[in-house]
Amino acid sequence: MAVSDRQAILKIAVPVPQQRGEVLIYDYLAGPAIGAPAGSIVQIPLGARHVWGLVMEASDTSQLAAEKLKSVLMLADVPPLDAQTLQFLKQVSRWTLAPFGSVMRLLLNTPEALLPPPEQPVFTLPEEDKSKDNLSISRPLADVRLTPQRQRVYDFLKMAPPLSATEIARETGVSSGVITAMHKSGLLQKQMAVRGERAPILSPDQLTQARKSFILSDEQQQVADAIAAKGDDQFSAHLLDGVTGSGKTEVYFDSVARVAATARQVLILLPEIALTRAWQDRFEKRFGFRPALWHSSVSNAKRRALWRQVAEGQPLIVAGARSALFLPFPKLGLIIVDEEHDASYKQEDMTAYQARDMALLRAKITDIPIVLASATPSLESWVNAGAARQDKAGHKDWHQHILSSRFGQASLPAVQLVDMRLSRPPRGHWLSPDLQEALKVTLEAGQQSLLFLNRRGYAPVTLCSSCGHRLACHQCDSLLVTHRLAGRVQCHFCGISQPLSQQCPSCEEPDSLRAVGPGVERLEEEVRMLFPDAGIAILSSDTVRSASDAEAFFKAVETGDTDIIIGTQMAAKGHDFPELTLVGVIDADLGIGGGDLRAAERTYQLLWQVAGRSGRAKQKGRALIQTFQPTHPVLDALSKMHLDNPVAARDQFMQAEADARQAAAMPPFGRLAALILSSRDLSLLEATAGQLAAACPAYHGVDIFGPAPAPLSRIRGAHRMRFLVRAEKTVALQKIITEWLDKVRLPGQVRVVCDIDPYSFL
Repeated sequence: MAVSDRQAILKIAVPVPQQRGEVLIYDYLAGPAIGAPAGSIVQIPLGARHVWGLVMEASDTSQLAAEKLKSVLMLADVPPLDAQTLQFLKQVSRWTLAPFGSVMRLLLNTPEALLPPPEQPVFTLPEEDKSKDNLSISRPLADVRLTPQRQRVYDFLKMAPPLSATEIARETGVSSGVITAMHKSGLLQKQMAVRGERAPILSPDQLTQARKSFILSDEQQQVADAIAAKGDDQFSAHLLDGVTGSGKTEVYFDSVARVAATARQVLILLPEIALTRAWQDRFEKRFGFRPALWHSSVSNAKRRALWRQVAEGQPLIVAGARSALFLPFPKLGLIIVDEEHDASYKQEDMTAYQARDMALLRAKITDIPIVLASATPSLESWVNAGAARQDKAGHKDWHQHILSSRFGQASLPAVQLVDMRLSRPPRGHWLSPDLQEALKVTLEAGQQSLLFLNRRGYAPVTLCSSCGHRLACHQCDSLLVTHRLAGRVQCHFCGISQPLSQQCPSCEEPDSLRAVGPGVERLEEEVRMLFPDAGIAILSSDTVRSASDAEAFFKAVETGDTDIIIGTQMAAKGHDFPELTLVGVIDADLGIGGGDLRAAERTYQLLWQVAGRSGRAKQKGRALIQTFQPTHPVLDALSKMHLDNPVAARDQFMQAEADARQAAAMPPFGRLAALILSSRDLSLLEATAGQLAAACPAYHGVDIFGPAPAPLSRIRGAHRMRFLVRAEKTVALQKIITEWLDKVRLPGQVRVVCDIDPYSFL
């Protein structure tokens, strides 16, 4: 169709994974989006697909041959993104070197929310009946019978908002047909309403009143006041550094209530497993309602409704996993990052980013405060807050607040190192005599125990006793893990599994496969043999897969049905079990070694958090840590957990880590990036890596190591090679990497992922 030479043109960013750190923009005729401002979300044709894009520049006129351009299909039914959110997306792309299109997808991950919300019929009482005390009908109605079922519906709707027939039937115990009949007879009115559960919104007065009801200790109140004194209308970063059980959550709740009372939005980031009923119960106890939740187990309908509420600027308190950081908040007033040290904040697939660091970036762009809470802060945050000898001044916008004692009558657990060289269990068993005795005493006292082993499944290795063959994944360079409860062996990298068999696939010898080493399932087997009458439950990602699974698990613990918990790292995620007084760590040496620069830090954080699960109420707790390296700095530091000044003892370990990192010019005193190349064609991969090596830049203060096969050189059938880039802190690392990659024409069959500040070195 012919069009004039001057047409309204929109410059639109498209969700295409190209152009590292840059925005890929195409021109489109504005069509139905004419006059749409920057930040508007529009649907556009892209090849044979219809996709959602972002308007980067307001409509303009152009002398281009407009007939060559395609037109916008529709304008999303949501407000435009504000300038700060757009700036945040751009900065994330530039920092991570991820294509802007990939970062866009993190925000536009709920496309149903961009369309007008679906409606459903809801029912309520007629206005003239709402003020009546009972079902005394004075209006002329046909065929009205006042049955007990109708009376229940009537009584319920006196206090309830308009609801669907299904919801009313569920709450009152009647059939949907009763509601339909009541509507036909004129007892109920029907109207159309948006489908989907809306997140609760409280008035400023209610939030202010809720805050006044908080009961804080003197130490907690001092910290809460210090955070408030820095103001809410400018960027400030607060490291809330408190021992386990010191009440960090209650302190940041004070900040949440204060900021939410100004009708602004608040985001609380937590590791996903921490978003359980127990944390929600604590929130509801303080605020009188539950927060809006955003994580992988939330239904599509709830996600759609919440995304729209956020985009509309409604004053909300949202608690979510790392992906909640990319919700379109136009009125964000505060960010909380709970358990800020947790490794789950690092996303490594698709767009690689550290949610804690990107939360700091969003707070700085939005010019709002951010609170980072942890009993074992990351070395990065600890240094930024000025706690390290190397950077005693810290950053002027950073502030450290210490809670050095547990809330109320609780005290930190006594920590005992069990030297496994001297206290060995029988062959094929994993509990030392010391830990067995401690479990027995704890059970007899009617208290609960937690046994921690950071290995899923039954056994990490299965080998043939006849030929020595080890069961390995055919797609990855990893061994298959035996999961006896599921009757399968599984690869923990690509997820493939196959039925458990006792016949060796190599020599075909029957009954020759033997499990080597323990996982939590094998540990459970041993504990059941020792304590057959105890209630025992496993807490791992294999047994607790969803929020409903977590709720059932924690309810069993709270009611006393579970005496002994056997858990992986999920057990360290901020749970509060009042009757748990004993923690046993089965293999404390498991994470200390290897080529990970954060290995010692992570092990210390994990074991401190696990030990801190015990003795969180009035009863004294203790932790027994089994190790073959009792003199290792990590274990030595943990043994001092119960001292009068545990924070100072911990800081000695942190300072030693900081000294070692500084000597090696590693983060946070230097910069690190990984380039991971992958392809199913090994020859092409090696050739491409060779080309990149030949084009390797030479800059002062920059070292490039590689290419070398990655420690896991094959995942999901793709071969992998890696470059590691180390640079001084002042170096523009992203600029160097971009210029380097631009020198080489990368074949389409080779994928390159840039990981700034990598956490995994696999």
